[in-house]
Amino acid sequence: MEKALVLTEGRYLTSDGKTAHGLVRYSKRFEIAGLIDSTLAGKDAGEVLDGKRRNIPIYGTLEEALREHPDAKWLIIGVATPGGFLPESYRKIVIRAIKNGLGIVNGLHHFLSDDFYLKRLAKRHGVEIIDVRKIFYNMRIPFTGKIEEVKAVKVAVLGTDAAIGKRTTAILLHEAFKNLGLKSEFIAMGQTGWMQGFKYCIVMDSIINDFVPGAIEDVFYRAWVEERPDVIVTHGEGSLLHPAFPGGFELIGAGRPDFIVLQHAPGRGVFDDFPQYAIPPLENYIQLIELLSGKRPVAITVNTENLTKKEALEWAERIESKTGILTRVPFYQGVEDIARLIASKAKELGEVRASEPAGAEVL
Repeated sequence: MEKALVLTEGRYLTSDGKTAHGLVRYSKRFEIAGLIDSTLAGKDAGEVLDGKRRNIPIYGTLEEALREHPDAKWLIIGVATPGGFLPESYRKIVIRAIKNGLGIVNGLHHFLSDDFYLKRLAKRHGVEIIDVRKIFYNMRIPFTGKIEEVKAVKVAVLGTDAAIGKRTTAILLHEAFKNLGLKSEFIAMGQTGWMQGFKYCIVMDSIINDFVPGAIEDVFYRAWVEERPDVIVTHGEGSLLHPAFPGGFELIGAGRPDFIVLQHAPGRGVFDDFPQYAIPPLENYIQLIELLSGKRPVAITVNTENLTKKEALEWAERIESKTGILTRVPFYQGVEDIARLIASKAKELGEVRASEPAGAEVL
């Protein structure tokens, strides 16, 4: 893997920093050598994020990072901002990175490769600007119904808000299924998943809406035909009810998941980036998922934002007692119980449809 630095200046510990959060926790495409964020300089990116040291230092400036990592090849824009624009203060750092021979990886809606100055500068210094959303921008695949040929058990993690940890929980579930001896494939639905190196990926919110169902169906179908997994795990984008970042409806409609896990943040009262809008009660989401999919969420997972460990665990107990749905705090309790429950239910319901099972002893 080539070394990359991740730019999060002033935003790592906000929900805007979710791209960097994902890369700090899991990265198979790039070796994450360090973060650039002067507000947290000198700290470890993992410890700051969730208390787990990952030996990813945070530097005050690009130049400090390059002194320790002169072999770094890429600068990744590690934030997802409202509207998808590059923060003005970041542009100067991007320019310095290109002049120092770094390519740029950008997941924002703002395409840096269309910027005449940056494009010319990158050409002069012999580096590449990768706009991840641009890779999927012209995807034109109509929905056909071939999703019904996908015989793997399909599991989707949806959320009550955007930037709430859906992808992280889905990756944990993917790993948990593998630990059960199942062949699991992960499908990423956003730009961070592409940066993390997942083979099967689309960037759902960069595709024209008419073709989103077809793109979802196609990536599921390819994963099934090429890998013959027992389980396919994926995650929604945005939230079912977020006023600015909708998502999940297309995944339910076109991906037709067999099981839905609902990620919730009891300590978050308002929608991400829109404090004037309160997040509706959890029960509304449960009912909505039942109405749309015909299935009750198989499990609920708790995001620990604004909660102590004790509070998060108490919330999980309270939610499980009230809803009767298995509820876990992934960071403290893992998701193994949820993986085992899904495997058990899939067997009970005869939903294991793989024609070429891959050692699926549990299923």
